[in-house]
Amino acid sequence: MSIHATGVSCVILDIEGTTSATSFVYDRLFPYSRARIEDYLDDPRAAGVTGLAAAELGLADPSREDVVAALQGWIDADAKVTALKTLQGIIWEDGFACGDLVSHLFPDVAPALAEWHRAGLALYVYSSGSVVAQRAWFGHTDAGNLNGLFSANFDTANAGPKRDPSSYARITEAIGQPGESLLFLSDVAAELDAAITCRWQVVEITRPGEPHPASGRHPSASTFADITID
Repeated sequence: MSIHATGVSCVILDIEGTTSATSFVYDRLFPYSRARIEDYLDDPRAAGVTGLAAAELGLADPSREDVVAALQGWIDADAKVTALKTLQGIIWEDGFACGDLVSHLFPDVAPALAEWHRAGLALYVYSSGSVVAQRAWFGHTDAGNLNGLFSANFDTANAGPKRDPSSYARITEAIGQPGESLLFLSDVAAELDAAITCRWQVVEITRPGEPHPASGRHPSASTFADITID
């Protein structure tokens, strides 16, 4: 379906299922991080992860084994837990940097982002993956380094949970533009439901083969090429 959005100054993008295949995350990134969880707990960049995990578990002084088991369990459950997302971001950053990982993009994504950027639209990312992971992802795509296209990145640490309306209020304030001028692209209807409480415009991305069925509650498109923005 062709979508025509008007009055838009900023486009905010989800990643998984929107710009990129969910299968790549589950089949490549999750196993890559799971195998390295224990080693990376000692990385200086992960100094706060154990404390975050302890708070999530409700334990004052969890053992190392408890923390590793919890982190691996959260990977298996695809839990949106800040401790896990922080550590995964560090692991993936290194994996992308050393060439082990190259992120997947649907073929329509990079051309659309470049076109929108040339047209003067400000582009943002809002994903449950950490900002570190987001920048590693878009810095090492099969279409090259796209980080220069984005004005800022938002995650569950600096904005909040993606199905919580207050997260979209925080992002609106951070961007400094009226909600009506923000366009959010995501494959998860519940995220779009939350966004519209802040008067954002939304498009539900319904790509073939992705796990979230079309909700019928929002304007939808199966490719970025079907979205025209004024």
